[in-house]
Amino acid sequence: MHLLSQHPLGGTGLHAAPLGLGTVKWGRNEGLKHGAFALPEESTCRELLDKAEAAGLNLLDVAPAYGFAEERLGKLLIGRRERFLLFSKVGEVYAAGQSRWDFSAAHTRRSVEESLRRLRTDYLDGVLLHCPREDVEVIRDAPALEVLHALKAAGKIRAVGVSSMSVAGGMAAVGRCDVVMVAWNVGFREQEGVIAAAAAAGQGILLKKVLSSGDLSGPPPPTGWSAAEHRLRAAWELPGHPVVIAGTISPAHLAENVAAARRAAVGA
Repeated sequence: MHLLSQHPLGGTGLHAAPLGLGTVKWGRNEGLKHGAFALPEESTCRELLDKAEAAGLNLLDVAPAYGFAEERLGKLLIGRRERFLLFSKVGEVYAAGQSRWDFSAAHTRRSVEESLRRLRTDYLDGVLLHCPREDVEVIRDAPALEVLHALKAAGKIRAVGVSSMSVAGGMAAVGRCDVVMVAWNVGFREQEGVIAAAAAAGQGILLKKVLSSGDLSGPPPPTGWSAAEHRLRAAWELPGHPVVIAGTISPAHLAENVAAARRAAVGA
């Protein structure tokens, strides 16, 4: 049984289920805030993708900075690419245990072409700027967004987006792209103005950190609700039909998220 009805992702022409699958841990286990863990076997990644598809989760979130997650995902998508919305990113380069950022025109074009190659596809449903903490100047002044819009016009990208860090960065992204990605959860609501502005502008909205990378401490849920159910329901009560991106390398954890999403959707 599929998870939930799909909704339009802003004015992109794309339709997405309200829960998406993040893949950072599929290819990178260094320089993250999740503690030590072993990278999953390819069989585990295949099971995760199979279970996501069976549940109706159709938006996949990946990035060049996620180690070899793009290569893994590209291999697993052979024969079923059209069943998913594939969102990648540009700007962050992770190598030798360190991140650096490059939003030049040349790097942006090269990064998109390399993602297309690794993901074994001739188009991406979305590409987002993978912003650092100092994101406003990147969004307003760097050539990367202009290049992404040109690649959209050329048919290589269906939607252009920004994964911002600051409230000012999120507001700067509104009106400059098709999709915004911001952090939000029941204990961190600073970006709600950005979400409201993006929804009013007809932009698609992706939410990160809704489940706080598995740390579900914080404000207690209402009686009868689990913490995950409460967080998802609250996210889906925000304007603009946001898509919650939740990453995992555990099929059991994915099943828990899907079950929580199904219960949360009843009241959202």
